[in-house]
Amino acid sequence: MNNLNLAIGLLRQRLTAAAATSTSAITQATRNYAAKPPAAGAGGKKKKLGKLGPIMEKKIIPVETDANKLVNYVCGSNYMKTGEDVKIKPDAEYPDWLWTLNTERIIPLDELDPNTKQYWRRLRKMALRRNNQLSMLKKF
Repeated sequence: MNNLNLAIGLLRQRLTAAAATSTSAITQATRNYAAKPPAAGAGGKKKKLGKLGPIMEKKIIPVETDANKLVNYVCGSNYMKTGEDVKIKPDAEYPDWLWTLNTERIIPLDELDPNTKQYWRRLRKMALRRNNQLSMLKKF
């Protein structure tokens, strides 16, 4: 019986010693995290941090207010650093089909001719949208 009590006592000592060393190892591991990086420029602006990193600041794009330039040029058509915007030509210099394009509303499917590609493309697009909506209603 004495030997049994001695063995249990030694076992308790080992378990408590192992638990004490493992908790100290855990506390050491939590203390060794990397230091936060220093702020970029001590006197400069700090970037705001969002959930996914620094937030981009909005750029203010200048808007053309000159009426003469708005009437005679396609503002914003020059995307290069050099050069100027495209000058608007008289209507006679543009092709005739340009003036027949539909810019007002989308023509309903009932008004389209079934013998045209446009009719069948629209019909296919509507069917795909309907099938996608129905597939979202399924549980799995």
